[in-house]
Amino acid sequence: MVQRVALYTRVSTSDQSCERQIAELTAYANRAGFEIVYTIKETASGEKNDRAERKKVLDLARKALIDMVLVTELSRWGRSTTDLRITIEDLARRQVAVRALNGPDMDVSTAQGKLMLNLLSAISEFERDLLQERIKSGIAHARSKGTKSGRAIGRPAFDKKNQAERLLAEGKSIRSVAAKMGVSKTTIMKIKKNCSTI
Repeated sequence: MVQRVALYTRVSTSDQSCERQIAELTAYANRAGFEIVYTIKETASGEKNDRAERKKVLDLARKALIDMVLVTELSRWGRSTTDLRITIEDLARRQVAVRALNGPDMDVSTAQGKLMLNLLSAISEFERDLLQERIKSGIAHARSKGTKSGRAIGRPAFDKKNQAERLLAEGKSIRSVAAKMGVSKTTIMKIKKNCSTI
């Protein structure tokens, strides 16, 4: 039975072209005897998971109109391991494989495909754990610097506004108040500007 394939190509910016990818995928499909039923071009960052044209490919799979998605490399389809795993599993449930010319064949009906999907799942879990560790570390660092969690690291909470206003009211210079309080001159200048009593 001839396999029906969708060619999915993507570039990041409008000054780039999908033509090279299309030529490579078309030549491969012709050599393999596949029937090209759809050719999809997309201009979008790989960081975005809600790409309109890629959704069309997933819809084709849901309607059982294709048997395989061909890409030049997996990074064209998805950048993050989590996104790759989720979308490849979705396609696999519909008996649709993903084949990258420069990479592994993500057909989960094969031993290699199952292995690759398990590796992606393990890497995805590892990345989640690393992210959680970084978040916890960041919050601990923020608290050690007197910063409330959720605020940008390196911008300590400045809760001595009244003291700064009093020093300025006494006639102290912006430079001396900033030095005394260990903050930037810009911070003190803002306090002075917003205080009507100085």
